[in-house]
Amino acid sequence: MMEITSEKIRKKINRLKAKVISDDLIKKYYDELPLREELYNIEQLENHARLLAEKQETITTIGEDKLLKRLSENETILIEVYDLLVSTLKKKLRIVPAGEWLIDNFYLIEEQIRIAKHHFPRNYSRELPHLKNDPLKGYPRVYGIAFELIAHSDGLLHRNSLNSFISAYQTLTELKIGELWAIPIMLRLALIENLKRVAVR
Repeated sequence: MMEITSEKIRKKINRLKAKVISDDLIKKYYDELPLREELYNIEQLENHARLLAEKQETITTIGEDKLLKRLSENETILIEVYDLLVSTLKKKLRIVPAGEWLIDNFYLIEEQIRIAKHHFPRNYSRELPHLKNDPLKGYPRVYGIAFELIAHSDGLLHRNSLNSFISAYQTLTELKIGELWAIPIMLRLALIENLKRVAVR
């Protein structure tokens, strides 16, 4: 018969506490699946960009500035997940390799969040064309473009695929100078969003 010790009981309680916290996170953000769609090669990305340009409708009136608020929310959730993982390790409980990666690289994530906050002027996104008929309705069109590129490249971005995607999109719909300027920051914001979605799960 297995001996029940206070140490075993403590570990079981800690495991249950961690599960309750992680279950709460999953319930709150359950509908937000990671950005993972069918992987496309460059030719498929170009075709997808043209289809996207055809179907996306925009409004040009000044929109709500949702991006910085979303970034702050993502930062809070990533810190919450990081703290949960660290406390789990301190209690000598095992975590998945992806959790270990998050702990080891959290300083890089924080750095990217700082860069995004620093380089994205407050209210800048309000002046960009916003999506009218998309799951990202109300967000800047260029943010939707970044979402699609990340989803169909599994977040592995290369200059060639980025250039091909944007060029193909513009064969049907020309992007504004402000949107082209914002592409790097939108990719960073979309990657942080995706990382948060993966971290929650």
